[in-house]
Amino acid sequence: MGQTGSFLLPLAALLAAGAGAGFAGGLFGIGGGFVVVPALMLILPLLGTEPDQLTHVAVGTSLASIIFTSIRSVNAHARRGAVDFELLRTWAPWVVIGTVLGTWVADMISSATLAIIFGVGVLLFAVHFLTPALHDRRVAAAMPDGTTRAGLAGGLGLLSALLGIGGGTITTVVMTMCGAPIHRAIGTASGMGAIIAFPGAVGFMVIGFMAPGLPWGSVGYVNLPAALAIIVTSVLVAPLGVAAAHKLSAPLLRTVFGFYLIFVGITMIANGQ
Repeated sequence: MGQTGSFLLPLAALLAAGAGAGFAGGLFGIGGGFVVVPALMLILPLLGTEPDQLTHVAVGTSLASIIFTSIRSVNAHARRGAVDFELLRTWAPWVVIGTVLGTWVADMISSATLAIIFGVGVLLFAVHFLTPALHDRRVAAAMPDGTTRAGLAGGLGLLSALLGIGGGTITTVVMTMCGAPIHRAIGTASGMGAIIAFPGAVGFMVIGFMAPGLPWGSVGYVNLPAALAIIVTSVLVAPLGVAAAHKLSAPLLRTVFGFYLIFVGITMIANGQ
């Protein structure tokens, strides 16, 4: 009974994290990493993850779950005509290159450092969403191309791999600063997740292969049972977030997301100390 109870608690927490990630993914166009990574930081120790591997397993597992959450979300947004597939197609090669580089960087830093990088990055995004002078700013009338596109897309992939996110937040920021409506930016951003998450998850499997202190069911830094539990509920709940996104006003979306990011950022920095 005691063993069953010790198993059910992490399972329930993983299913709840998946539901939260799915709803947030649909609502904000993100892959759910800003929900999944902090949740996994709390749950993975219950599954036997050693502290030195904690953030890497959280990030790698998050990326694996994002693949499916992103596909589900982008399909729901596409039915509402809110996805720019041409942008996704032209950005994809550079995003993948950046993701591979981000995985390589993650292999060279400690779990605590990775947690602090995550927290600082999240807080910077929170400032953007909560500051009207920033989120209402327009720097261009259209999305960039050429070397600017390559640099932005590569940076998007690199940072997303380090944070264990689908890149939706960064994509949303860039698109809105280039004049895209917030709802179209969110819809397109939801499709960026799979482009980033697949090579990212594979990369974390490779760099963590045979690493000590991993929980049962792990392939490198990706814990497959945890990812599966998150995927089940995130895929089911993602369309609810999409429906909510198209009913809420843009200012309210930004404010809610901004305050959530503050909470996540402070929590992750504290975990990295």
